[in-house]
Amino acid sequence: MRALRAQLLRLFVAGAAAGLLVLLVLPLAALVLRVPPAALLQRLREPLVLEALRLSLITSAGATALVVALGLPLAYLLATRRFPGKRGVELLVDLPLVLPPTVAGVALLAAFGRAGLAGGVLRGVGLTLPFTTLGVVVAQAFVSAPFFVGAARTGLAEVDRRYLDMASTLRSPPARTFARVMLPLALPSLLGGAAMTWARALGEFGATITFAGNLPGVTQTMPLAVYLALQTDLEAAVALSVLLLGVSVVVLLLVRARRPAR
Repeated sequence: MRALRAQLLRLFVAGAAAGLLVLLVLPLAALVLRVPPAALLQRLREPLVLEALRLSLITSAGATALVVALGLPLAYLLATRRFPGKRGVELLVDLPLVLPPTVAGVALLAAFGRAGLAGGVLRGVGLTLPFTTLGVVVAQAFVSAPFFVGAARTGLAEVDRRYLDMASTLRSPPARTFARVMLPLALPSLLGGAAMTWARALGEFGATITFAGNLPGVTQTMPLAVYLALQTDLEAAVALSVLLLGVSVVVLLLVRARRPAR
């Protein structure tokens, strides 16, 4: 009886795992098989596709740079310091991960729109965010920031304290210790977090279309181009989707290649 139960359990586990893999693989395989390589290359030469690709690369790179510049100090504080309200800060950092993208877009409008909380301040310095390319960068940074901050915080927290103590005994200033000891040791985690941030920014849709709109050449990134093409040209939408899928696979492979073997 015990052997029969063990066999049934193994069959259940194998069946459940196979079912989930089919759910994950089948849609992706159907997407890739839908477009022949020659047709994909032809689609990539179209002006609309090239413009959306160019804008996506520029805005996602800008969003990643913004997140890294602002997120690294915050990750350092979360990894090395205890302070009142730390749990609340951690909650705020992780909130965009579970926030519906359209809600994120509405929140950005409420904060940075013409009638938003910071709208008057932005107008005073001559900045407009909604329905602009800069607004795309802000939307992408908002939704992708948790990926970098989480990875950077983990990487910095896992740095062996012995190295930091050794630098302290040598009277190394905190800034030098961070730059010469912590940063190099945590670099794989930082690069992985930055890559995931860039991939998430590249694929951002909901917050972007709500906050920045869908203006060709201004705010129409590749995910928005997919949405527009889906209404008029299914084959173009599939070709763009395959391209985004390829970029995502490459990013994941690079991130996993930098992880230490277990």
